[in-house]
Amino acid sequence: MTIQPIKWKKNRLFLLDQTRLPERERYIECRTYLDAARAIKKMVVRGAPAIGITAALGIVLGVEAIPQQNRRRFLTRFEKICQTFAATRPTAVNLFWAIKRMKKLVAHDPFPPLKELKALMKKEALKILEEDVKSNKRIGAFGSQLLKNDDTILTHCNAGALATGGYGTALGVIRAGKSQGKRLHVVADETRPFLQGSRLTSWELKKDGIPVTVITDNMAAFMMQQKRIDAIIVGADRIAANGDVANKIGTYSLAIVAREHKIPFYVAAPLSTIDFSIKTGREIPIEERNSEEVSHISGKRVVPKGIPVWNPAFDVTPNRFISAIITDQGITEKPYGKNLKKLISL
Repeated sequence: MTIQPIKWKKNRLFLLDQTRLPERERYIECRTYLDAARAIKKMVVRGAPAIGITAALGIVLGVEAIPQQNRRRFLTRFEKICQTFAATRPTAVNLFWAIKRMKKLVAHDPFPPLKELKALMKKEALKILEEDVKSNKRIGAFGSQLLKNDDTILTHCNAGALATGGYGTALGVIRAGKSQGKRLHVVADETRPFLQGSRLTSWELKKDGIPVTVITDNMAAFMMQQKRIDAIIVGADRIAANGDVANKIGTYSLAIVAREHKIPFYVAAPLSTIDFSIKTGREIPIEERNSEEVSHISGKRVVPKGIPVWNPAFDVTPNRFISAIITDQGITEKPYGKNLKKLISL
């Protein structure tokens, strides 16, 4: 089944509301760039590639509302729109990659008529969406080579169709394996505090007819000890030039335990997720989210009032714990600092 988390119809952006899944499948309509920015901030749409796509299409919504006759006003408003999206989620590098790509069109010399420029920007944003799905399928084709028949794969958070343009990175590898006739079983940990694993990953895999079992986060080490996990595949929100990976909080601990039990730990992400301007994971900004995501579950308080809550959304896994990084240009292994750069020229 094709899952489309992002749709563009009649110059409007429609996003599958991931805060309502799995209870309700509902699209929200974004009529303005502020609607799209709020959707990113509130995690109506989430996942690094999907955030980038939404920002690009949100920029299109923003520039369409700028009067065409005034170039100076256009440039001022355009910069404000880009700044608004840049402030939504600091860790996901695909967001900034998409904004930079849209800015490149505006910086083109000679400057085209504004009506023509707006048309070019819409075309570029839709191209980002189309390219992402193709990129995910290439990741799946490469990564599926690492999976054996009857493997049980643990995945953390949601790096599937919902986190991308519609196919998935980590789950794209599993989808590709299934399409090749491999029998695969997925273990999705719940991924506290936002429950992307139990709510979203299991929902996706059920729709695709891929067997999935949900566990709590603190069961993963025991499953590995019991030899019930053959591989771990996760996505990424930003990868440093040396191969350190920022991903949903809890990824780092899984990587440590996987190494202890000699279980391969794979990261699946497009080249656009690699930030070559950052040398190591220590430089990656880590978003801290609202404490109520931890203190409340489904609107009900589970932490006593007055108790401090810390809610970092991501952690960084050092490259030494990663068996391979699966990209849309191929699979790369250590030394990542050298080998990731090689992928750019492919």
